[in-house]
Amino acid sequence: MDFFRLSLVLLLLGLGMWYSVKAGKLTTAAAGTGGALGLLIYLGSGFAGLALLALFFGLGTAASGWRVADKRRLGLAEENRGRRTAGQVVANAGLAGLLGLLAWQFPPAAQLAQLMLAGSFAAATADTLASELGNLYGRRYYNILTLKPDARGLNGVVSLEGTALGLAGTAVLAAAYCLGFGWGPAFGWLLVAGTAGNLADSVLGATLERRGYLSNNAVNFLNTLTGALVAGGLGYWLG
Repeated sequence: MDFFRLSLVLLLLGLGMWYSVKAGKLTTAAAGTGGALGLLIYLGSGFAGLALLALFFGLGTAASGWRVADKRRLGLAEENRGRRTAGQVVANAGLAGLLGLLAWQFPPAAQLAQLMLAGSFAAATADTLASELGNLYGRRYYNILTLKPDARGLNGVVSLEGTALGLAGTAVLAAAYCLGFGWGPAFGWLLVAGTAGNLADSVLGATLERRGYLSNNAVNFLNTLTGALVAGGLGYWLG
């Protein structure tokens, strides 16, 4: 392994961890967890994979902080002033870390694992943007199961505007993946994967999360799992 590159990655991860804690974006435990997952992602997918992690974190942080005063007024702001915990980091990026480990330790599966890694981040980004921005810019809100009007901010409630913003976030992640790994049909696969993960998140929110059977972190993890499996399935059968 190139010592210079590894040293550079460790430096970048260290700076990212320091900034995240200093700026109040992550707890200390969450920053450490994110740094460890970031290293696994790099080992399995290089700087391109690390860029996907940074892009997801940047877009999610920006969306969470956008018009936060309005969100507080509406009762939609995140707890703990938006500072992510270690559990939230694992829910959103833990699967990507495992896929990075798989790609690193089992090279024959690396290409598929990298696509699945991107699918997990596409789904996580779609969900974050659809929720954080959809609650601000949506005009009408519907229960994902009944398609009847429902209260903004409740689990499983969606809007057309939020879904479109989630798709836009997925497109950004898909474009970043293609810039790093090559343009091709994977762009479309990731659009499908991100949207599938976002919709799965809403369905789980309207059912198991509302009834208290699943926590928000569990739903977010299943969101990333859906995105990864859809991307991997499309890549395996159509690639």
